[in-house]
Amino acid sequence: MEQSLWRALVAELVGTFALVFIGAGTGAIGAGGLVGVALAHGLVVVGFAYAYGHVSGTHINPAVTIGVWAAGLMDAGRALSYIVFQLAGGVLAGAALRWVLGGADSGLGATTLADAAQVGQTVVKVTPGIGLFVEAVLTFFLVNAVLNAGAPNKTSELDGIAVGFTLAFCILMGGPLTGASLNPARTLGPAVAADIYANIWVYFVGPPLGAVAAAMLWRYLLRNPQRRGH
Repeated sequence: MEQSLWRALVAELVGTFALVFIGAGTGAIGAGGLVGVALAHGLVVVGFAYAYGHVSGTHINPAVTIGVWAAGLMDAGRALSYIVFQLAGGVLAGAALRWVLGGADSGLGATTLADAAQVGQTVVKVTPGIGLFVEAVLTFFLVNAVLNAGAPNKTSELDGIAVGFTLAFCILMGGPLTGASLNPARTLGPAVAADIYANIWVYFVGPPLGAVAAAMLWRYLLRNPQRRGH
């Protein structure tokens, strides 16, 4: 395997580990409530976009990688390699959280569908269908930012901020409904460590659907012809 790919895979593993360890960990310990969780995820993306953007593009999310592949910006073999290392990073982070927090009693920040989300005066039960839709739409927004803010496989001055802020505002809205995973690796790590698998398929189907939709919009309508070298 070429050295540049190994460097990218290590960057994806470390970045995904950080996203899950910090993001899910913030939720598990209850630091700052929903705003704290949104900022934790968003700030990790910003930090690692500038740290590793030139190495791997800082996808740190299988759905983002699927979106970049569907947009025609990455070959299938490289995309699959990214996804394997991202999922591994998520599982390692979940295990680390379980060890650090002394067990899984906190839930380890696992993403689950809300049984009773309070929306104004109404209590909303999030069904798998609603959860699938929410995860797909929010991931669409995230991958839309990745593809349109700049070059998806490298970072310029403001790309990281745009993508990090997008993830944060998606979590602010979707967090009370689905946990706003938008990321199969983010869901898998805490799920394995805490043995929480209820409706996990929603988080493995919804985000890729949203990612592919964003990729198709970019590829066939929004793509800037002057930037076809991305």
